[in-house]
Amino acid sequence: MKFLHTMIRVKDIKKSLDFYTKVLDMNIDSTMRLDDCRLYFLSDKDKTCQIELTFNDDTPANGYEIGNGFGHFAFGVESLDEFTKKLENLGYEYLYPPFDLNGKGSMIAFIQDPDGYEIELIEKVVY
Repeated sequence: MKFLHTMIRVKDIKKSLDFYTKVLDMNIDSTMRLDDCRLYFLSDKDKTCQIELTFNDDTPANGYEIGNGFGHFAFGVESLDEFTKKLENLGYEYLYPPFDLNGKGSMIAFIQDPDGYEIELIEKVVY
């Protein structure tokens, strides 16, 4: 068995595509039109993970409730210092700025996508 993707519903597909492609460097692999929505499949550069953004024709005006069971997505980054510069240049801010997770140099931070989904960024420092 192989894990294929995670699907989330989004309110504004342009904002979501901008966020996932520009901030997280994901690529659009394919799109698919269904009766009541359009699906956008995005993957990371190494094709190790895929997210399906679903944009429904009848999206609620206030967007979707994330619920209390969802935690976050996690992405590895080479350098949180470099990612911080990119984030600022694109006009985004951290939900929780970078901090040392375990006292050994592994840094993490959190951002939110346009719909409020949390994303953890992990820079593993190897000694």
